[in-house]
Amino acid sequence: MPDTPVFAHAAVAAPHRLAAEAGQHVLAQGGNAIEAMAAMAATIAVVYPHMNGIGGDGFWLVRERGGRVRGIEACGPAGSLATIRRYREKGYDVLPSRGADAALTVAGAIGGWALALDLAKALGGRLPLETLLAHAIRHARDGVAVSPSEARYVPKEIDTLHDQPNFSATFLDDGKPFAAGAIRRLPALADTLAQLAHAGLDDFYRGDLGREIAADLDRLGSPVTRADLEAYAPRERQPLTLRRRDATLYNFPPPTQGIAALLILGIFDRLKIDRPETTAHYHGLIEATKRAFAIRDRIVTDFDRLTVDPQSFLDAARLDGEAAAIDMRRAATLPLRNPGEGDTVWMGAIDGDGLAVSYIQSIYWEYGSGVVLPKTGIHWQNRGTSFSLDPKAVNPLEPGRRPFHTLIPALACFDDGRVMAYGSMGGDGQPQFQAQIFARYADYGMSPAAAVDAPRLLYGRTWGAESLTVKVEDRFDPACIAALRSMGHAVEELGGAYIDSLGHAGMLVRHPGNGRIEAVHDPRSDGGSEGL
Repeated sequence: MPDTPVFAHAAVAAPHRLAAEAGQHVLAQGGNAIEAMAAMAATIAVVYPHMNGIGGDGFWLVRERGGRVRGIEACGPAGSLATIRRYREKGYDVLPSRGADAALTVAGAIGGWALALDLAKALGGRLPLETLLAHAIRHARDGVAVSPSEARYVPKEIDTLHDQPNFSATFLDDGKPFAAGAIRRLPALADTLAQLAHAGLDDFYRGDLGREIAADLDRLGSPVTRADLEAYAPRERQPLTLRRRDATLYNFPPPTQGIAALLILGIFDRLKIDRPETTAHYHGLIEATKRAFAIRDRIVTDFDRLTVDPQSFLDAARLDGEAAAIDMRRAATLPLRNPGEGDTVWMGAIDGDGLAVSYIQSIYWEYGSGVVLPKTGIHWQNRGTSFSLDPKAVNPLEPGRRPFHTLIPALACFDDGRVMAYGSMGGDGQPQFQAQIFARYADYGMSPAAAVDAPRLLYGRTWGAESLTVKVEDRFDPACIAALRSMGHAVEELGGAYIDSLGHAGMLVRHPGNGRIEAVHDPRSDGGSEGL
């Protein structure tokens, strides 16, 4: 069912209602949008563990009231013991997706919270960390109902996942997944969050908590060491930008695929498709995605190892050339690497002063590596599986190297003063879903609620589906589906009106003048929007 949008002067949106409530509570106490997002990030790590956790990574885009947009990269590099030789000697041809050998990168999310909260204080934020983490600690200690999304979700390699250290004791009920609505408590994680609230976020890397994390990782056989944790620091990054019609769009630079999201929208704009929800509309989006992914797969790597400037691919002449290469009568056949899968959360917040945040947090696959650290209750990401064991690859495994990321928060600033925070989970679908909801709102005049609710498509693989097809929800016009097939598209009908694998998206738009914010989150998720 469509989500009911919020109209407010300060608002948040999240894929779980308890995370949205935590953000609203912070806003009500006078916190700013960054502080609200920190509370939401902590809470969502507790109540939506199949999609994210504090053992994962995060990326922030923050627009200050004066118009400056900052990016915070909070993704951890490969551990110092994570070498190609190590994995080859252990008999791996590809990196494993589960287990301690898959828990091969430092978790950066907490470092990102810390850097973001430093910025929050510089912008007037004053709420103590104990307040920001209070909801998360209480939910972990007292327990919360398992969400419908988690209960209906069937993870990839489920047997392998269930066999991982401490996974069954943490996330299973007598050996089986918890039913929706069942109360689950996470006492070890509650203690960890309480320690962070007391000792500070830096304790995760360089304090008592960091020592316990490192000891567990070492005991289980992960290549991440205590020294790796101590050396970690998040980075500020200049966002990528695209000037498009009456707006400037912002997305995240490598090692994320933010370039793909902007390429899709830049190419699609040049196709001059006037009518939405038509065969031309869908075909244009699919073909723009193919062009964007071809560029992404060629250039995106660790930021410090880039050989080209990704911003140069958003030059008007290059976008013109990409659009000109699209045949509006036939589907192109382009080689596509095995696309990135991933389970993730996107959340947004805009406060009464106009400070806007777009944030995304993830452990990559559902439940990440499946490894739950026994002393701290942290389940660790498997983002490092996106590395290659081929030293000549675009993203080869190497100690200290950042992996390829699908995570991309997005912002847009319109010439009339509107500010939009938007995004979605969904691995390779993220740039596609961003393009679909943005274009429906900005190009075709849909409301945020209608743009997020409208049926979606996805070109390529997504989590839980191996086929390289154009996947569509069943609210698409059958005549359009038939026309797409006649153009050469392999269309796969997923058999549902609101499909999880087609994204949990959200959008907040702040209007100039009265400062009213429209906020909405995806009916495909278990969340919504809250405001003041």
